[in-house]
Amino acid sequence: MTDWTDPDTFAQALEQVETKEKGNCFEDFEEGDVIEHDPGLTLTQFGNEGWMSQTLNHDPAYWRADAAEERGFDEPPVHPDYLTAATLGITVEDLSEKGGYFLGRTDVRFPTSPVYTGTELHVESEVVNCATSSSRPEYGIVSWRTRGKDAETGDVLCSYERTNMIPRREPVATDGSGAAAAEDDEDGPELPEEFVAPEGGYFEDFVEALEAADDENAAVAYRHERGRTQDDVTVASLPLATLNTAKQHHNVDVMSDSPSGSIVTYGDVTRSTALGHARSDEETWREVGFDDESFHTFVAVGDTVYAFTRVIEADDDASSDEAGTVTFEHIAFNQDDEPVYSGTRTAEIRKRSN
Repeated sequence: MTDWTDPDTFAQALEQVETKEKGNCFEDFEEGDVIEHDPGLTLTQFGNEGWMSQTLNHDPAYWRADAAEERGFDEPPVHPDYLTAATLGITVEDLSEKGGYFLGRTDVRFPTSPVYTGTELHVESEVVNCATSSSRPEYGIVSWRTRGKDAETGDVLCSYERTNMIPRREPVATDGSGAAAAEDDEDGPELPEEFVAPEGGYFEDFVEALEAADDENAAVAYRHERGRTQDDVTVASLPLATLNTAKQHHNVDVMSDSPSGSIVTYGDVTRSTALGHARSDEETWREVGFDDESFHTFVAVGDTVYAFTRVIEADDDASSDEAGTVTFEHIAFNQDDEPVYSGTRTAEIRKRSN
């Protein structure tokens, strides 16, 4: 009788059997396709608080009933970062489990606000573009428009467009030239002569800082003191809790031969950690949306995520008289001062005068 657990026998069996693959290749996507992602996910208090605590998002309105009521919520709602990560996580098995670089995301919006724990999240994605990569013939580039909906009401809770490189079954022939190389800038970057930091975190503080910078060759930009070193919880546990099955986040064996050499942090963990650092220095009232999000290099266990903020503009108009609207550019960077994430964020910031 064959002993299947004999090491030599088992090694031969592994070489001969078929691997039941997961995920889709570039050729499986066609513009206009709509993909219903299964399973869904119920947004829980445990998941919400786990995400917020590990990414240092400590806004009391998402933790305490009294602070939530003051902000106009019936109860502590689901944090938008957890909602965004859960929406994307559910899509991974169908869209990007095969691997490939997360090139970016834009037009992140929350049409229905607020969202409370206990909501069952149903997610669908539409293929909006498929393109050839001239620099990497083994990959194609796919963009999807993803919508996370309340399964009971059909209301859209979170939506965005994201773009990934996706492996092809067969590489295509290209000239391999890729994008044209940028010309060397012999003069170096053109940075302002001065950087202005707001005195506090209220809307008026941002307005005053922008006015001060406008009178000089200056920009409103500053770094945040906190850092968060990536560990097994942030790298593996948080993405798995959102049903993100990408091997990049939990399969050390497979990733040992990858460019990163090991498992890497889910982009939404990196992003949320940096945003948590930024929010700790401001009086956030509501999140409005995000645009032009990019992920620049790998973040792995042992790397530390810091944050830098540039204030772009401030507008008195907002959904409440209690707040004004501020647009930021946030850049997450690591312990070597290398940018790892960047994006534009629009948020309503509490006013001091009310």
